[in-house]
Amino acid sequence: MQVRRVVTGVGPEGRGGVVSDGPAPRSAVYDSVPGFASALIWSTAAEGRVGAGTPKDDTPQVSFVPGPGQTRLMFVTFPPDAVMMRPEFDGAAFGAEFAKNAPGLAETFEMEHPGMHTTDSIDYDVVLDGEIVLELDDGREVILRRHDVVVQHGTRHAWRNRSARPATMLFVLMGTRRG
Repeated sequence: MQVRRVVTGVGPEGRGGVVSDGPAPRSAVYDSVPGFASALIWSTAAEGRVGAGTPKDDTPQVSFVPGPGQTRLMFVTFPPDAVMMRPEFDGAAFGAEFAKNAPGLAETFEMEHPGMHTTDSIDYDVVLDGEIVLELDDGREVILRRHDVVVQHGTRHAWRNRSARPATMLFVLMGTRRG
């Protein structure tokens, strides 16, 4: 997934300008699952500030899951579930690749219930293209299409692409405490 990231900031003269323009530093197209891609676009620390100076970019080092007060912005493209149902699908290879490319997030997934995961965050999940199913802990499934938005409050869930084409989503995660 090639995502262009343009970052602006406020210079010493107090005027806004572009401080970087290029590919997102944490983009991955997966070899083990054709069509699966992820990109961590930006992250903020709990003490994030705006104003003078170049924005701090710790995106290359951080976990995909934000801690309390932190944020993460990411894209994910989900291929049709049928891709993972093929006889030659190697779940272990995908797990290893996912752990390498999405550290922190990969560890939230449940081995005994594939796809199910929980994060301590409030998430804004936007379907940019395609159709995807949100599966919830209570068994409910919600079909989502282009421009539908889910606001999640630390819920256990999974994303299922039962369609015949990829679905691309934008995720904004805001770390919080479970309580």
